[in-house]
Amino acid sequence: MIGALFRGKLVRLAMDNPEDWAKSFSRWRRDTEYYRLLDTDPVSLFSVKAFQKDFEANLEKKPFDDYLFAIHTLEGDHMIGFIWLGGIDWNHGNGWVGIGLGEREFWGKGYGTDAMRVVLRYAFTELNLHRVSLDVFSYNPRAIRSYEKAGFTHEGRLRKLLARDGERADDVWMGILRDEWINQQEV
Repeated sequence: MIGALFRGKLVRLAMDNPEDWAKSFSRWRRDTEYYRLLDTDPVSLFSVKAFQKDFEANLEKKPFDDYLFAIHTLEGDHMIGFIWLGGIDWNHGNGWVGIGLGEREFWGKGYGTDAMRVVLRYAFTELNLHRVSLDVFSYNPRAIRSYEKAGFTHEGRLRKLLARDGERADDVWMGILRDEWINQQEV
């Protein structure tokens, strides 16, 4: 069933137009907590126009090595975040995933876990990947729990890699193999 490929229990993944992406990303980036959970870069502001220009330029670079989806709720069809599958090494079947939920009212309610499960289904059944990896900051236990629920295993950490608010934090590495994902589907 083709329509089910990008649909979970709570969300669907979609490709929105660059203008909608730019408006949402620009607004979300003004939320410093959201941005510090997402990226190691210092918080900075970008205009909608700058985001749109950057987004459109990136679409032209590697259209078949990076897959960027908007996360929409099934109920109400609200765009609440994004999920990216990229950094793909086709020779070995490895890829990286990143996710961000910009709409705070959807945090901690299973939407991110559901989106991750949908993108893993895509990675393993459509793209035939063998492994999907991610990294997450140690000060984001909500995300770590979500990734564990989606089947990711802790594989290592880069100790004291990040400086945030005068403290040091680890970068936690996690991964899931296709066989592990398949075994979860049988449960």
